[in-house]
Amino acid sequence: MPGSPSIQITLDSSDTHPAQELLEERSAQDQLFQQRTAADYLLSVQQAATAVAFKVASTDRPFTGQTPQDLKAVLDRIDLERPLNSLDSALTELEETYFRDAIYFHSPRYAAHLNCPVAIPALAGEAVLSALNSSMDTWDQSAGATLIERKLIDWTADRLGLGEAADGVFTSGGSQSNLQGLLMARNHAVAGIRENYDAGLPGFDGQPPRLPVLLDKFRIFASEIAHFSVQKSASILGLGYDAVVPVAVGPDQRMDLAALRRALQECQASGLQAMAIVGTAGSTDFGSIDPLLGLAGLAREFGSWFHVDAAYGGGLITSAKHRGLLEGIAEADSVTLDYHKTFFQPVSSSAVLVRHRDSLSYVTYYADYLNPASAALAEIPNQVDKSIQTTRRFDALKLWLTLRVMGPDSIGSLIDQVIELTGQVYVELASDPEFEVLAEPALSTIVFRYRPLGSADGKPALDGAQLDELNQQIRARLFASGEAVVAGTVVQGAAYLKFTLLNPEARLEDLTGVIELLRGHGRALTDLTLTTKDS
Repeated sequence: MPGSPSIQITLDSSDTHPAQELLEERSAQDQLFQQRTAADYLLSVQQAATAVAFKVASTDRPFTGQTPQDLKAVLDRIDLERPLNSLDSALTELEETYFRDAIYFHSPRYAAHLNCPVAIPALAGEAVLSALNSSMDTWDQSAGATLIERKLIDWTADRLGLGEAADGVFTSGGSQSNLQGLLMARNHAVAGIRENYDAGLPGFDGQPPRLPVLLDKFRIFASEIAHFSVQKSASILGLGYDAVVPVAVGPDQRMDLAALRRALQECQASGLQAMAIVGTAGSTDFGSIDPLLGLAGLAREFGSWFHVDAAYGGGLITSAKHRGLLEGIAEADSVTLDYHKTFFQPVSSSAVLVRHRDSLSYVTYYADYLNPASAALAEIPNQVDKSIQTTRRFDALKLWLTLRVMGPDSIGSLIDQVIELTGQVYVELASDPEFEVLAEPALSTIVFRYRPLGSADGKPALDGAQLDELNQQIRARLFASGEAVVAGTVVQGAAYLKFTLLNPEARLEDLTGVIELLRGHGRALTDLTLTTKDS
């Protein structure tokens, strides 16, 4: 690296041991990353990176099929009170406890969840941020890292079209981003009610608004297929699961605007308050994107906070072909976006963004020993003022290096590739008489199931319950074989399989190969079921 000092690994004049032995039998203090141990650090990281690179390069299957019971037996033999005193030995042991039986997302036959192969520049960023170990809560623990994160937030907000007053902060993931978005929605609603009381407006019976009473009246409106973190957030915020009103979706799996309007009107007529409307930009099962522009209009009409969960679909801001699918997201009061899904970043890398930076004050608390109010007055950029976390990793660096090396257009092209592949796989499944596809894909997921051909008299081979059991067993058998990994889900009480495609390296023949594996398991299990039924 130009301008960087080289690290010299020197041995004592009387020492002729290999470099690895520098890492063995050292004191506890010698195991800390310090200026004097930089050479040891370099050896350790190179050794670990070599082990990972070799494993990925030599692993074709996404899984071994190892059972939890078998792997637990391996781990039960390890005594953590007896250290190995050697990284080489520990990495060798790790082959048996982790490397061998990990789930490998780089495999083109991994098609289960929203897990992606990760960008190499982001992995370099992971190495840097872990070693320097910056904590993002205050300027005096992070310095330049704070400004890098803030610039990435500004870039993301600009791509979303949130406007010059936008702001945000990195989070641990979409669930935390949704929680913070709804926390701000709740506190915004409470502040509005208290302002009305202070202004002497009618409707309070002379009693100041108390938080427990207010919480009981708040409702959150989300599609019936919105992410479960909406319900969890409602519970954490003191509203309870029942505060979330599920709104029907249409055949395209998008929230029905007419159904939402009716639900909002019923809420209003019952004396309840529509605290928030949650739009989904990329549902977990279908990739469907709610009509965000229409939701924004209803949110304004009913005085509701508009939050968009774009954890999955947020990556479309880099896609020249599909960016228009996010029309209306610029009207959101808050947005969730997971970079560790469609930006090809290592877990975790996520953010919550707001259209008005003042909204972040709803989570601000000043602690004299960490982020005193005087620091804010002095314009010292303490990220803890915006976050529900305190200690926090510099995860933004991974995205920063990815953008600086690859650029956003390259990320967008990768997203376009997986969307195109998903369309091709959909055509294969939809034209296959042994498979039933529930909906045309919106992004990169396909919900389908194996349905054996009927008998000669036209009757279905299996009834509904048998069909559910069959598809659950197909998935389990495939997973146990380790040849491929697909997901399962339940839609309107029926069991389905699911492809989630986020690997641009995957080709159509990879997925048709998985389809044939599913067919093989399906036929074998169907024969077994019919034989058992006839006997």
